[in-house]
Amino acid sequence: MRAGLSRGLIELRQSFTNVGDILNHLMWPALTLAAVYFLRNAGFRATGLPLGTLALPGILGLNAAMGMVSMSQYLTADREDGTLLRAKATPGGMRAYLVGKVVLVAGSVLADLAIFLVPGTFLIDGLRFDVVGLGWVLVLGLVASLPLGAVLGSAFTSVRSQGLLQLPILGLIAISGIFYPVTALPQWLQAVAQAFPFYWLGLGTRSAMLPDAAVAVEIGQSWRHLETAAVLGAWAVLGLALAPIVLRRMARRESGSVVAARRERALQRVA
Repeated sequence: MRAGLSRGLIELRQSFTNVGDILNHLMWPALTLAAVYFLRNAGFRATGLPLGTLALPGILGLNAAMGMVSMSQYLTADREDGTLLRAKATPGGMRAYLVGKVVLVAGSVLADLAIFLVPGTFLIDGLRFDVVGLGWVLVLGLVASLPLGAVLGSAFTSVRSQGLLQLPILGLIAISGIFYPVTALPQWLQAVAQAFPFYWLGLGTRSAMLPDAAVAVEIGQSWRHLETAAVLGAWAVLGLALAPIVLRRMARRESGSVVAARRERALQRVA
């Protein structure tokens, strides 16, 4: 655990001292803030609530959920280049590796949330802050998303194939009420959205940051705190139960010959 914590903090510090990584941390918040800013005067239907105000908290929840994608990307890349094989060969190496990646991804997500939220509060009017409400939603959201990211990362053997994961995730984001209230969508799409954590993270962050009148645009005109905790908790339990099993099975299949064959295929694609 100590080795994993140290590794994660070192990698997190490196991600904020490398120019390329710093630009990655800044680019997404800058683009989303620009989009939210241009929506600040556009109202949603007859409610008069600005779309920018409605979208900003949802995007905050989305950023937390995207830790799932980051975790899967790290795991797939490290599997492809042999990092996981070296961790497997070290006593307690896999546990330290996973602890390090959790620290890295969770720290990066929280830093990105701060980069997005601090200027957002000055650009967008009508926000309020329930620190306790925002805190439990983000923590439960990370617990739900990071183990799922490890499970998804174990399913892919190359970074190239892992890119296929982006397509269904982008589709789920589009219907999850992040950028536009989900009540504007057909009933069947609302039902699909509510089966996944993206919608509930967005709902939870909106409940902690929007005025009480904004509940009128939600399903059932309710923030549904109990349902939010139940669904995110269910995903967290599922991920925590599956991740150790899937990761142990993946680690058993890793060997020097497998990594070498994987590198050879990658070099052939480049050639």
